[in-house]
Amino acid sequence: MTTIKQNPLARKYNLISMLLFTLPNIIMMIFMSLYTIVDGIFVSRYVGTTALACINIIYPVSSIQLAIAVMLATGGSAIIAMRMGQGKTEEARNNFSMIVLLCVIVGIVIEILGLVFLKQIVLALGASAEQISLCEDYQRILLFFSPAYFLQVAFQTFFVTAGKPHLGLGLTACAGLTNVILDYVFIGVWHMGIEGAAIATVIGYCIPSVVGVCYFFLNRRGNLYFVRPVFDSAMLWKTCTNGSSEMVTNLANAVVTYLFNITCMRYYGEDGVAAITIVLYLQFVFTAIYLGYSMGIAPVISFKYGCGDLEQQKKIFKNSMFFLVFSAVLTYIISSILIAPVTDVFARGNENVIQITAEGYRIYGSSFLIMGINIFASSMFTAYSDGKVSAIISISRTFLFLVIMMILLPRLLGTVGIWLSVPVAELMGLGVSLMYFVRKRQTYHYV
Repeated sequence: MTTIKQNPLARKYNLISMLLFTLPNIIMMIFMSLYTIVDGIFVSRYVGTTALACINIIYPVSSIQLAIAVMLATGGSAIIAMRMGQGKTEEARNNFSMIVLLCVIVGIVIEILGLVFLKQIVLALGASAEQISLCEDYQRILLFFSPAYFLQVAFQTFFVTAGKPHLGLGLTACAGLTNVILDYVFIGVWHMGIEGAAIATVIGYCIPSVVGVCYFFLNRRGNLYFVRPVFDSAMLWKTCTNGSSEMVTNLANAVVTYLFNITCMRYYGEDGVAAITIVLYLQFVFTAIYLGYSMGIAPVISFKYGCGDLEQQKKIFKNSMFFLVFSAVLTYIISSILIAPVTDVFARGNENVIQITAEGYRIYGSSFLIMGINIFASSMFTAYSDGKVSAIISISRTFLFLVIMMILLPRLLGTVGIWLSVPVAELMGLGVSLMYFVRKRQTYHYV
């Protein structure tokens, strides 16, 4: 019982304290999104827009890794936080240790498979003859550090679960700043090209992963730390099914990025791929707000549900809806203001890229008004360990609806259909989210 009282998840939350608790995670997610964006800025300005398009072509590989890592981290975190709320602290520590070890093992497997089949992967993703070697040079370095990438994603979630979001923020901020500085040194000063961008990125990965391992090994006074893991197949199955929606979301990102790339290449050529890359970069930053909030508040929801605090569950849901609607409007306004100067930074005076990006974003940007609630809905049901509902919301929004729209709308509307596919899919996904909010209100008592 003492452990529960000492756990920061046990405190009473209002809107302000919720935002303060999730703010480190929001900033962490923004810094995470900046990894690829900063690489893109330096690569586009010092290497060229063809190399910028290469980073986006190879992005599905990172999306697949992120999908698996997030599945293990978020699915496991919900179970671990719930068991902490129930006072089962030793069981929670064992589950935590097992998940982290599994992240390392999966990272090693992906590293080996990726390096063996790298050429085939690059060709399958649609790289042109000019882009193949650049894609291989960039991705080869990232694959060598796949285990560090998995640990970084896992600790980003588990620092929040352990009640130490500020520590996770500090490490991620340090990693992000290191990436920026090394990008400038490796690309701008030493002219290492796209390989320099990859090296700067993986050094950034290593900071939170190495420090996280040391922290959870040495800090024996916290709620979570490493113990000798005992394999729990039932817990692992629950983790995978519970986190499957987050996995599907990121796998869908890989599929959709691929579809965007080949569709834009067909309608616009390489300038079209550069344009969609710029738009997706801006989306990375603003969806990081929704993802950071949803992942940050999820352990709190799990803990409150575990200890049966109905009043707090209702307050968290109500305040979350307010924050998501307010931030959606604010995000749309800010992104509309920023799209022109951001495009100028990446396009380096390429008028065709600038025109394609401006025309496309006027349609695409409306999706920012909707996607926050959909992201939260999936994360909330994961927090309640309702993996089935979470997966349905995620699959319908990020895979089923979006893939259908990406295939159908360009055929019907031409280039307008490319940019309209995301807003339409998000609107359809919102219908699914609202339906489950209503259906499940008596099960989980959040209203």
